[in-house]
Amino acid sequence: MAEGFIRITEGGEGEIVEKKSRFIASVVPVATEEEAYAFIESVKKKHYNARHNCFAFTVGEENPVLRFSDDGEPQGTAGKPILEVITGANLRNALIVVTRYFGGTLLGTGGLVRAYTDAAKEGLARAKTHEVKEVYPCRVTVAYTDVGKLQHTMGGEAITIDDSVYAEDVTLSFLIPADKKDRLVALFTEQTAGRLKLELDDPVYA
Repeated sequence: MAEGFIRITEGGEGEIVEKKSRFIASVVPVATEEEAYAFIESVKKKHYNARHNCFAFTVGEENPVLRFSDDGEPQGTAGKPILEVITGANLRNALIVVTRYFGGTLLGTGGLVRAYTDAAKEGLARAKTHEVKEVYPCRVTVAYTDVGKLQHTMGGEAITIDDSVYAEDVTLSFLIPADKKDRLVALFTEQTAGRLKLELDDPVYA
């Protein structure tokens, strides 16, 4: 699994103007290729009189599918730059469509790359995102005499205890970020002098 990525929680739209050409970027979350292509078609209908509707998207959290299209612009000047904005931002399940209304002036290859890149970035800046991290569901069972040490450590690491069961011993359930797993497991073991039962489930994204 990857260590983490960025997910779009709310789409956005941004626009730039370059030599009288309008570049309008629509940014949305998508879960499947079918959903992505359906949105692209809706943008084409909305902007039916635009010269180009170029796009790029990524679908999937592990080994994501990547697709892009120049939609009539010179090869490599539109879809790929948009895709590079997506991958550069570490996005997953995201689609960016950049609509161009031609302003009458040719921009050249470099100008097109810059315009589509800037438009995609402007659209992304107006969307809402959050970071998704790889975490391990964890349960630790310890004696009452040891639980305070672990709770103090978790507080210092900004780890939230999701559930506490007080029986003969105490069982705490929580999520450990992947990048802290080895260090915290070793620390918990040291703090309890090995007097603990620790269970780790397979990693998930949260």
